[in-house]
Amino acid sequence: MGTLIAVEGLDGAGKRTLVDRVTARWEADGRRVATMAFPRYGRSVHADIASEALHGEHGDLRSSASAMAMLFALDRRDAADEIRDLLATVDVVLLDRYVASNAAYTAARLDQSADGDAVAWVEALEFDRFGLPVPDRQVLLGTDPELARSRATSRAAGDSSRAMDAYERDTALQHATFAVYRSLAARSWRSPWTAITGSDDADVLAAQV
Repeated sequence: MGTLIAVEGLDGAGKRTLVDRVTARWEADGRRVATMAFPRYGRSVHADIASEALHGEHGDLRSSASAMAMLFALDRRDAADEIRDLLATVDVVLLDRYVASNAAYTAARLDQSADGDAVAWVEALEFDRFGLPVPDRQVLLGTDPELARSRATSRAAGDSSRAMDAYERDTALQHATFAVYRSLAARSWRSPWTAITGSDDADVLAAQV
């Protein structure tokens, strides 16, 4: 059975870059690595509807933190069997975002902390009711929210297909989400966490996890 690792962080934190670099490092060392990114835009109707809502479609759907969280949770539920199949065939499954992202953003939207009802609801919904595999380790990429926002802004300016959504444009939400993330990591929510800064390179992360 492979090891399930989730990389978490804000929009623009550098998660995709880090996942790609760690994957290349581990594959060079002979490990079999599979990756998956959430939300699964272009593959999941739930993820696509959530994205459309965050870009102004579907009326007032995005005004409901719970409705948005449910869409993201349903995206992962539909991927649960694929994750389990990968875990049965490779050494490491490396996820770019997972359940903790839903917990952090939902709690932040509702002005709650990591020990509030929102985190408990997401946890029960995704891990208990939907039966999603629990990560063996979670990694918090602790890029400063202002730097993450700057990166997201630059990314959107250079790629029209990656226009910033309502969450990415909300500076207060990004700061609040980062605070919840840090609390989840400090509490070892659901599994051990490794917290790294944006300056830590892939070799450091590979050695840590």
